[in-house]
Amino acid sequence: MTVDPDLRELRELVAEFRPNRGHVLPALHKVQNTYGYVPRPAFEVIARQLNSTAALIYGAATFYSDFRLHPPAETEVAWCCGPACRVLGGDRIREALQEELGIGFHEQTDDHKIGLHVGQCVGTCHEAPQIWVNGKVEGNLTPESARALARGLKGDAE
Repeated sequence: MTVDPDLRELRELVAEFRPNRGHVLPALHKVQNTYGYVPRPAFEVIARQLNSTAALIYGAATFYSDFRLHPPAETEVAWCCGPACRVLGGDRIREALQEELGIGFHEQTDDHKIGLHVGQCVGTCHEAPQIWVNGKVEGNLTPESARALARGLKGDAE
């Protein structure tokens, strides 16, 4: 189980950033790169450092899909929502994954082994429809192959 960093540690981490310099995203990235996610106490710490509000910092973190508000799962699965994947049946892949894993987007399995989120197109459209498992393309999927992949990730491959 991941423990949130203490406030002193967070203050030291973001001490280099200054108000009115466009440092919201760099501060969020530094926190996430350090902890693997942006823990809840970071919003207030960054806000104080940048003479802003925790709501504004939280808004930025939740607007951009790259930021995580919870520790990442052991295996991160990203479903491609790009046009090529959608045209070639990506919605059926999404449905198969969600059903097989028993989770929705921005959720994790109860054991924190697998997380599922929406990914943006990375230009590997020749692999459509595709997902990324910890950044590795798994492409040319069918609903059946997506289910088999999900079962394998869960550890109950047939």
